[in-house]
Amino acid sequence: MFANRILSGMRPTGSLHLGHYHGVIKNWVELQSSHDCYFMVADWHALTTNYDDVAIIEKSIWDMVIDWLAAGVDPEKATVFIQSKVPQHAELHLALSMVTPLSWLERVPTYKDQIEKLSTKDLGTYGFLGYPLLQAADILVYKAGLVPVGEDQVPHIELTREVARRFNNLFGREPNFDELAQAAAKKIGKLGKQFMQQRTAYLQDGNAEALQAAREILAASQNLGVADRERLAGWLENKGKTILPEPEAKLTAASRMPGLDGQKMSKSYGNTITMRESPELVSKKVKAMPTDPARVRRTDAGNPEKCPVWQLHQVYSDNDTREWVKKGCTSAGIGCLECKQPVIDGVLREQQPMFERAEQYLTHPDRVKEIVFEGCRRAEKVAKETMADVRAAMGLGF
Repeated sequence: MFANRILSGMRPTGSLHLGHYHGVIKNWVELQSSHDCYFMVADWHALTTNYDDVAIIEKSIWDMVIDWLAAGVDPEKATVFIQSKVPQHAELHLALSMVTPLSWLERVPTYKDQIEKLSTKDLGTYGFLGYPLLQAADILVYKAGLVPVGEDQVPHIELTREVARRFNNLFGREPNFDELAQAAAKKIGKLGKQFMQQRTAYLQDGNAEALQAAREILAASQNLGVADRERLAGWLENKGKTILPEPEAKLTAASRMPGLDGQKMSKSYGNTITMRESPELVSKKVKAMPTDPARVRRTDAGNPEKCPVWQLHQVYSDNDTREWVKKGCTSAGIGCLECKQPVIDGVLREQQPMFERAEQYLTHPDRVKEIVFEGCRRAEKVAKETMADVRAAMGLGF
């Protein structure tokens, strides 16, 4: 496992809005400085629900990548790539489909939930049923140790872990596995004996601290090849060779970016401000926002807690401004348009560097394609290594 490696992605379904920025991309920008990040345009996933309307996908791919770059994703620090351009995603998905029980897919909570929410679409397809397995392949093909998700997505990571565990149990037992693992342990050097003692303590007594200590010894060992490291990771817990490591969910802070009507910002609600909305449209949209219905006249006092604009002040205004809003609204000292202006200013301040970063890519679109093609090349190199292991384990490595 590459414990510091992160895989995350987004479906290209149209222009990104500030909800995407605060909910996902802002976190990516922070992670790319401390982790080995792979950020994926999930175009195969876009087809799981939009297979009957593909016209938007290609344009959305490039618009979305520009939005990522505009928000601060740095291609020098992170690998930015397109899922369908790395064929090993589809290949691993096919391999995993051979051993994944249908019942595992049917029990994923979002499966029935999405069918109900998208009842106007025909989602009785394998592509839709199998999209959590494709997500698992997306993660496992890079042997990513961490996947940033909200709590609602944790079941998808648990499925990925179960799929990896089943695959390893089926295909991870090599001939003479124990002998190979013991030989690998000796390569650790002086700590090899300690590693084996900790393994025994874990297997005989269920000592969780011993398991953690052995994992730390393994992680710190510098003179092990990938194959030996995978053998020892599995042998440690009396399993086979760890061909596909089990990732961990990296929980992200819940971020409910309010929309123009007070609901969560979402395209389906028609309440969004796009990441690169023109200043004129930002001003027009915010000025048109509904406010506390009790403020019929300018002289009527209001309650900020009942006003959607107040939710945006929580995101874009400092404490002094919020105190000014609260005092002015409850006393009718300020009007609603006055209250909205700091929000407009805050949104425009946030967007200004995005426009500046985006300009170089809008005027030189070839740069975006160069970044993505290089990212696809780097991603495919890693994915090919994983698939070589998978094919060999399944008897297809000839």
